Amino acid sequence: MSLFHYNMIRSNGQRDIRVAFYTLGCKLNQAETESLASQFTEAGYRLVAPNDKADIYIANTCTVTHIADRKSRHWLRLSKRRNPEAAVIATGCYAQRAPQDLTQIADLVIDNGKKERLLEIVENLSLPARIYSPTKGSVIRARSLIKIQDGCRTPCTYCIVPIVRPHEYSLPPHQIVGEIRDKIAAGYKEVVLTGTKIGCYEHDGTNLKDLVERILYGTDVQRLRLSSLQPQEISAQFLSLWQDTKLGTGTGPTLCRHFHLALQSGSNTVLQRMKRCYSLSDYRAVMILIRQAVPGAAITTDIMVGFPGETDEEFEDSYHFCQQAGFANIHVFPFSARPGTEAAKMTNQVKYQVKKDRAHRMLELAGYCRHDFCEQFLGQIMSVLWEKETNAGNGIYSGLTDNYIRVFTQSSKPLNNKIVPVKLASFYNKGMWGELTHEYPG
Repeated sequence: MSLFHYNMIRSNGQRDIRVAFYTLGCKLNQAETESLASQFTEAGYRLVAPNDKADIYIANTCTVTHIADRKSRHWLRLSKRRNPEAAVIATGCYAQRAPQDLTQIADLVIDNGKKERLLEIVENLSLPARIYSPTKGSVIRARSLIKIQDGCRTPCTYCIVPIVRPHEYSLPPHQIVGEIRDKIAAGYKEVVLTGTKIGCYEHDGTNLKDLVERILYGTDVQRLRLSSLQPQEISAQFLSLWQDTKLGTGTGPTLCRHFHLALQSGSNTVLQRMKRCYSLSDYRAVMILIRQAVPGAAITTDIMVGFPGETDEEFEDSYHFCQQAGFANIHVFPFSARPGTEAAKMTNQVKYQVKKDRAHRMLELAGYCRHDFCEQFLGQIMSVLWEKETNAGNGIYSGLTDNYIRVFTQSSKPLNNKIVPVKLASFYNKGMWGELTHEYPG
């Protein structure tokens, strides 16, 4: 098959190669896709939406669950049907773990070790020369994800990540700060620091606290948000960073009051079988510390149900812990056995229907938790970074407060990529409805 021969001659004689990225999984994957998309744009490719017709389709895959695997395969097949002449490329963690699964679907399978060289690899294929100038700045996004770290050396029994991302390293502070300055210059209002375990960040004596300080005081970032942290990575000294910034005021810089602390289970015995590095008492103490140091902070979490051997009693323990914790939101997912992990070999695997029923109960609880958290802020004025209209032309915009409340409002003037305060007036669509407090320049 002649994969890389396209009929892409424009009427003016220029060639136009369209590339579509599809990203599954964690914020680290999203950050890597964002970086790749920037590289392709700078090189002259035209980015299109994942479901548009493209000449090159690139899936940055996830393999944390069997559902993620299935979604990756489904999109790759759809892409080939959407344009049979297109080059379909799979990279990411699924491509790292089981490339043989994807070779019958994708034209190229590129592992995580070569992901950063994806543009170079594509450029060395038989692609038509691009002679048009890239368009820059046509799309302005509100939030940019910046990779600061990768890899993990402390595997939990269920986790495939240390297998597909085995090399732990941290990027140099000057490189991170430089990338953030570039993003700010491009119009981004918020930066999210992400990685496999960002709390383990360390580069030549610079730890995560040092890095955050360098970013806050060495750039013009308006909002800085951290992705997932581990309870054992939180200390009073670390939390002092939040006390030195403008909490939620939008007058910046703002270190966002959002802590995503993956719990995984509210049962001590299950945590031990998972080989998590904390107990429930440790986790509870950290939550208290955060709430004392950072008023109004949102604490969100991940909960796994149906881990091998999870009894009804252990599930109820987990449910009640989450019920009492006051989470702002809970990401719920059933255990999925990943080849090569300890948990996949454990006996007493929980039946599918049991996992489904437990996930349903936890998801209902997540809704109650989200509602209770939002209720605290009814009537308050909070700054929102507005992202986009919910539907083109309807004048209803969606955005996030610094403490991760999804807010909607109606405006006759464009709000995209603006930080504008609203009064949180009512509950709306799994978030809150905001009333604009004053006129602002359109």
